[in-house]
Amino acid sequence: MAKPMWLIRQQASTNSLDIYLYDDIQGDGEDWWTGEKIESETSANHVKQVLEQAQNVSQINLYINSYGGSVKEGLGIYNQLKRQTCCQKTAYIDGFACSIASVIAMACDKVVMGTNALMMIHHASMSVYGNAEELRKAANDVEVIDQASCSSYLTKAGDKLNEETLKQLLDNQTWLNAKQCLEYGLADEIAGVEDKNVAEAQQRFNMAIRQALENKSPGIKVPEQFNKNKTNAEKLMMAFKKKEVV
Repeated sequence: MAKPMWLIRQQASTNSLDIYLYDDIQGDGEDWWTGEKIESETSANHVKQVLEQAQNVSQINLYINSYGGSVKEGLGIYNQLKRQTCCQKTAYIDGFACSIASVIAMACDKVVMGTNALMMIHHASMSVYGNAEELRKAANDVEVIDQASCSSYLTKAGDKLNEETLKQLLDNQTWLNAKQCLEYGLADEIAGVEDKNVAEAQQRFNMAIRQALENKSPGIKVPEQFNKNKTNAEKLMMAFKKKEVV
């Protein structure tokens, strides 16, 4: 398995911690032949070590491209991130955020998705073997686990998502694109879309100003006391281009 990465990046004015969850979320393993412990860099234990070593960071950037994995490890990572209240936390969905990987993203203050990124949510599942009583207990257990993990979606979404709609999405093992995640409150921003909207708004504003100037009637004389105001439109357009506050 290719190991994910983490790093502390020193910037001019702030310390930021980058964490990459670019693989299945899983706990530490063991070499069956030697009994040696195999550390997983997507385990709750590893993330704990990373957070402990990263002192005084003001920004955590969490990059996710994962099919999901262990609910136990994922919930551990989620709650560790939630406790980091002294810094801003941003999750970037670079590809897939499926299953428990999507739950981890909900721990962040802001979730940013690429225009072609996807999130998949579903009920918790488990494999079980046993008699009827053991199977019934397993069914009850997985419901409790499911409620614990899926409550994270409602906490993040606020009033944009209710329990009934969430249940339907979970029942259908739903794949959500960036726009749908934005509508349900599971994401806060689509990367690149805000910049495009600003550019389009500026273009429309400039066009409106030009049209207003071109349509000024030459037969109307502006009173002497208002001569200064005559060029307000031009000044406003120039200030907007320079991004000055007017």
